[in-house]
Amino acid sequence: MKFRPATEKDIVSIVSMLADDELGAKRENFVDPIPAAYTNAFEQINTDSNQELIVVEEENEIVGTLQLSFIQYLTYQGGVRSQIEAVRIRKDKRGGGLGEKMFLWAIDRAKERGAHLLQLTTDKQRPDALRFYEKLGFKGTHEGMKMHF
Repeated sequence: MKFRPATEKDIVSIVSMLADDELGAKRENFVDPIPAAYTNAFEQINTDSNQELIVVEEENEIVGTLQLSFIQYLTYQGGVRSQIEAVRIRKDKRGGGLGEKMFLWAIDRAKERGAHLLQLTTDKQRPDALRFYEKLGFKGTHEGMKMHF
């Protein structure tokens, strides 16, 4: 298994995984060719040193993806927190322990970058994901809120 930064050629595989579940199918636009919005977003992420878009490969095939953001702020004595987003595993690879390996990698990476915590949000419609995160040691210490535009 290999973790590496995503490249532009990986966008199709990443968007395919993002769209390949009930909630993702409602919000992603996985068509051929991939809409320019995804390429534009990739360029923004790729040029921001506080963003890491990662793919996971097995036998030269992309089987997972995640994004880590590093947020500098004044609280916690000028601390850095890491946010993990868009964690996806290719459908045929789910249930085999890859998710846990990806999170353990992300935890180590956040520590390497000097983050004092790793946070995430999960959709309340994903109770299995919530149990998975709790099993990894995440705690529901805050109530998250969002405002969609």
